[in-house]
Amino acid sequence: MTLPINAQPFHVTRRTALGALSATLLWPGAGRAQTPQLLKASRLQSWPLNTPRATGIHDVAPAPDGGVWFSAQRSGHLGWFDPRTGKSELIALGKDSSPHGVIAGPDGAAWLTDGGQNALARVSWPAREVKLFPLPAGTPNANLNTCAFDDEGDLWFTGQGGYVGKLAVRSGVVSVKEAPRGRGPYGICATPRGDIWWCSLAGSFIAQIDRKSGESRIVEPPTPRQGARRVWSDSRSRIWVAEWNSGQLSMHDPALGTGASSWRSWKAPGAEPHVYAVYVDDKDMVWASEWSNNAMLRFDPGSEKFEQLTLPRPAASIRQILGRPGEVWLPESGTEFISVIRTG
Repeated sequence: MTLPINAQPFHVTRRTALGALSATLLWPGAGRAQTPQLLKASRLQSWPLNTPRATGIHDVAPAPDGGVWFSAQRSGHLGWFDPRTGKSELIALGKDSSPHGVIAGPDGAAWLTDGGQNALARVSWPAREVKLFPLPAGTPNANLNTCAFDDEGDLWFTGQGGYVGKLAVRSGVVSVKEAPRGRGPYGICATPRGDIWWCSLAGSFIAQIDRKSGESRIVEPPTPRQGARRVWSDSRSRIWVAEWNSGQLSMHDPALGTGASSWRSWKAPGAEPHVYAVYVDDKDMVWASEWSNNAMLRFDPGSEKFEQLTLPRPAASIRQILGRPGEVWLPESGTEFISVIRTG
């Protein structure tokens, strides 16, 4: 099904040298506070992946060499995209591979959660050597989703089948625990304070992991059955939550406890919104993908206002967002494009 698109203005030019589609954004938002300097500097640029087969691009992560890694869930590869040439490369991860999440590790390597192999994968860079860290023998298919490094260099991960776990990178030991309330663990993030938080899509809660015991402490959002899908931390270690079912962007401040007063929620603009991914950039601006209206949202916590960009390709299906200073990267799983918003 093709999701509806709002008719909103943008100017498109073709850059044939890179085979890239560029769009200078005229961010709509009548009646909403805006920062003209930021908006004039903003620019969307997109490229088709042009790979030999459909990749099923899912997550992205800026690589240390200026390229961008992506998880090719359908084809079983780590992808690497070069914005300078518009070309992509695929690195095979192994038989039955189906990677979901990818992030850059403190060692400069790409790290992936590979649900198809029920393993974590490390791809050294630039050597491109693949090493797998299987879940312990006897662990059921965890449906591995996303991962995050703590400040001691250990990798924490979620499995939507109902598991959370840790890879102790120095020893290579993987440990897994059943998640509270069973299936649903999805997004995960690390905070500047060194804490690890995850969220449950099926369970509609967020949770903090005790890094010593591996146990999780649930924090209930005030909106029931909201469908917490992805989480991200800002510079103050506040947890931003993309709520799929409620169509809200929410924020939990652990410094204020766990009650209702520790939460704020804002309904995303558009008809019947579904918020999938969330990311906080280096300026503490919050970015979210919204599927019902095929849009990217930028939320300013200071003004508490959204700005909305309707994406130029129908059903872009942005499942995750990551970036580096001045760049917000977007994997379009519905179109086999990769895009960047340059924020200036």
